[in-house]
Amino acid sequence: MFRHILVPTDGSDLSRKAIDGAIDLAQAVGARVTAYACLPQYPYSPFSDVVIEPPVEFLQRSEREAQVHLREVELAARRVGVAFDSRTSVHPAPYLGIIEAAEQGGCDVIFMASHGRRGLGSLLIGSETQRVLTHTKIPVIVYR
Repeated sequence: MFRHILVPTDGSDLSRKAIDGAIDLAQAVGARVTAYACLPQYPYSPFSDVVIEPPVEFLQRSEREAQVHLREVELAARRVGVAFDSRTSVHPAPYLGIIEAAEQGGCDVIFMASHGRRGLGSLLIGSETQRVLTHTKIPVIVYR
């Protein structure tokens, strides 16, 4: 069975539900959990005349926000005695960071939420979960 579960989080209600599911699974099978938050790349051109937020401040703010989300996972895991770790990285698309975190962390499963969009909505909006599913060989549990 699974020994090391990666659970991505963005702080949304949907990811919180997946976190609960991942921690329940980890507790049931004696696995450890690594929470992952993808930090966004700096969205402004360095050649722009207008700078809304300097790159260093943008990165610091992004890291602070990510740490809040990761701390929620840590507290939930520790409450039930599940071993916990966390990771962050900067990527142009979250699915790339999720896959990289799972591979580098030696995770044997990725546990993540899905909005469950169907039809044209899923094609137009896209899904990080769908991208992870199609770009990794690591098993993915999709939680709804």
